[in-house]
This record gives sequence, C-alpha cells and structure tokens, in this order.
Amino acid sequence: MGKLEGKVALITGAASGIGRATAILFAKEGAKVAVSDFVSEGGEETVRLIRKAGGESLFIAADVRISAHVQSMISKTVESYGKLDILHNNAGVNTICLLGEVAEEEWDRVLDTNLKGTFLGTRYALPVMVEQGGGVIINTASIMGYNAQANVSPYCVSKAAIIMLTKATSAEYARQGIRANCICPGFIKTPMTEPWEAVVDIEKSPPGKYGMPEDVAGAALYLASDDAEYVTGSAIVVDGGYAAEWMVPLKM
Repeated sequence: MGKLEGKVALITGAASGIGRATAILFAKEGAKVAVSDFVSEGGEETVRLIRKAGGESLFIAADVRISAHVQSMISKTVESYGKLDILHNNAGVNTICLLGEVAEEEWDRVLDTNLKGTFLGTRYALPVMVEQGGGVIINTASIMGYNAQANVSPYCVSKAAIIMLTKATSAEYARQGIRANCICPGFIKTPMTEPWEAVVDIEKSPPGKYGMPEDVAGAALYLASDDAEYVTGSAIVVDGGYAAEWMVPLKM
C-alpha cells in the first residue's frame, strides 16, 4: 500500500518540473491527483503519464492569479473525487531584472502568481479541509526566500512571503487538523532554471550539481504523508547544502 492510498491531491503548476514530478509520485503512492496549470498541453501530458502508469488523474486548467479560477479548481477536485486531502500550491514564475528597472507589470505578475496564487489556493481549500476534519497544505517557496539573489527581487520577495504565509496558516489551523508546510528548493533543473544555466557555475556549489524535480517531490511526499503527522509550520530546504554555505569571494 502506498503512503497516500485513498488520498486526493491537487497540485498547481503541474505541467512540468517539480509539479509534474510530484503529481506522478503522489499517484504512484496511491493518491488520486488533480493536475492544474494554465498550460493545458503540459498538464494533459502529466495526466497521460499518470494514467499510463496505472494511476488516477484529471486535468483542470486554471490561472492561479484569478480567484474564480482557483475556486473552480478546488470545486472540480471535490466534485470529481469527493474530498481534498492535499493541496500543493506549486505554481510559480520568475523574472530577471534589476530592482530599479523592474516594470510594475512584471512585479505584479510574479507576486500575483507566486504569492497571491498560494494565498488563493489556501484560502479556498481551508473551508473544505475544516469541514472534512483536516488536510495538508504544501507550498513551494525557495532558498531565495531566505537569502536574496541579485536580479530576481520580485521572486525573492514572493518566496519569503510564502514562508510566512505557511507559518501563519499553521498557527491558525493546526487545531482543526490542518498541517501547512513549505519546501524551499535550491537550483533544481526545471524549465524555470534554464535561463540561469549559462551563468551559474553549479560545479562550485556544495553539491556540485543541480537537483532534480524528483528530489523535491520526495520531500513533498513526506510532508503529505502520515510520516509528517507532527510536522507543521516548517520550511524544508531541499538544495544540496547550497544555502548552508556563505560563499566568501576568496583569492584562491
């Protein structure tokens, strides 16, 4: 029996990368998985991969920046599978630009997708989880929510806020049987990190290599499962030790 046997999970941003890897792993572990993304082709491919492996899944197109889309996403999951045990707010975007040159529209796009999208998912999942007696919320933050990185300030700000939103959710809803945690990935090889690969010397990082989406999916499985029954309000770092080292510019 899988660790998530009989559970229902909804994962946003699941058309590729971390979201896809997590959806596939959750299904392998017995969950029925609602896959959501605004990229329909990628989302449908994730569902196809799950079904091909014998799992149960459906695709729900949604833009997490839009309240009505998120409400519909939650409702369709419950209508299809009868409940919502696990919500993984994973959808996210980035922009590369100096803070003094960031267009207001780009700031809004990043904050609305990453932070507002996580808020809306949490906001509309909570009443469902309270009514059914509990649930698990997992948010994708970042090590850049702990330590700033030049040229991606909107992303850093959004991810730092997600960490605090996670803690606030835990503080308010732990007594209702709802656990809320976040994962802080480092440099994971996904479509989002492709623009960085030309400039990041990953071999000089502590692990000496990129992480893979499956590394983060494993952490999500732990947080979603009963193995983490007493874990809430936590930010789990999955970065191969990257954030543990202060990179001093030594002359050597």
